[in-house]
Amino acid sequence: MTLPENSENDAFDLQNFLPFLLNQAAEGSSLEFQRVYKDRYGMLRTEWRVLFHLGSYGEMTARDIGRRAKLHKTKISRAVHKLELRRYLKRSRDEKDRRVERLALTPAGQTVYNELRGIARDYDARLARKFTSGETALLRMMLRRLAGMD
Repeated sequence: MTLPENSENDAFDLQNFLPFLLNQAAEGSSLEFQRVYKDRYGMLRTEWRVLFHLGSYGEMTARDIGRRAKLHKTKISRAVHKLELRRYLKRSRDEKDRRVERLALTPAGQTVYNELRGIARDYDARLARKFTSGETALLRMMLRRLAGMD
C-alpha cells in the first residue's frame, strides 16, 4: 500500500476540517454530562435523548422522536425498550390507528427527566461561560443552521 504524498500544494488540514472540529467539540463537551446520565441512571446516549424528547415535547411516537432527534428507528426501539424496563416510559395504542404506539413518561421518568434537565441547564451554562454572551448566541445560531434547525 502506498501512502499519499504530502506536498506543499496539499492545503488540507485535518485540525481545521469542520466536520472533524465539530465531532471533537461534540465529544469533548458531552463527556461530563454523559457521565451523569450513565453513572447515575445507567442510560446510554440514545436513551437520554428519547427521555429528553418525551420530557420536552410530551407524548410522541417513536417515528416523531426519530424525525426530531435524527435517530434510526432501531436505536429508538432499543432505547424505548430499556426505558420501559426501568419504568421511565409507558406505551399505549393510538385510538385512531391501532398500529401506532404512543410513548409518554411515567412519573418516575418525569422525575429523572426533571433531575437531568436541571443538571443539563447547569452544564450548558458552564460551557457557555467559556464565551461571551454574543459568541454563545452566534455559536448556537451557527450550529442550529448546520443542523438544519433554522
